[in-house]
Amino acid sequence: MAVSLSKGQRISLEKSNGAGLSKVRMGLGWDPAQAPKKGGFFGGLFGGGGADEIDLDASCLLLDAQKNLLDVVWFRQLQSRDGSIKHSGDNLTGEGDGDDETIFVDLTRLPGNVAHLAFTVCSFRGQTFNEVEGAFCRLVDDSNNTELAKFNLSEKGAHTGVVMAIVSRDGAGWQMKAVGAPTAGAIANDMMPAVLAAL
Repeated sequence: MAVSLSKGQRISLEKSNGAGLSKVRMGLGWDPAQAPKKGGFFGGLFGGGGADEIDLDASCLLLDAQKNLLDVVWFRQLQSRDGSIKHSGDNLTGEGDGDDETIFVDLTRLPGNVAHLAFTVCSFRGQTFNEVEGAFCRLVDDSNNTELAKFNLSEKGAHTGVVMAIVSRDGAGWQMKAVGAPTAGAIANDMMPAVLAAL
């Protein structure tokens, strides 16, 4: 059964039988905020009232124990250099139910020097989180499609990026921290100061 996380909460990640995880995926989703309807003939004629498309970009930043950036997986690099992390591709609208973008992680193939995986969402087009509703991230055991943890982000604001969650090595296993830290960012590398502050 999935754990619903609050901002700042951490959980240890393992299968229900106590075994370690091997493959997980981080699903990130969002919807456009509903714009108020413009009434009258001209409002309908010129398309008033529809929700705009929201192009947010999910990314995964790989860091070592000294908090040095090792690699970034995002819409311009859909796979980590070692092949352990893969991105589903860019969703330009945020429309539809479920995960809008997914990042697949093979924990068994991650290099030993990778200590932290920071999952972020930012707006390449500069759209703010005042224009977003229902942003969330959820970690799923990819071997059996079991949702392990989910974090719903309810905050709105003029920021263009959010550090959603950080997955870190914890001895022989892994733990997840729900972060929800707003920041300014158009691309994944812009998120580094907020990621470092959250570690």
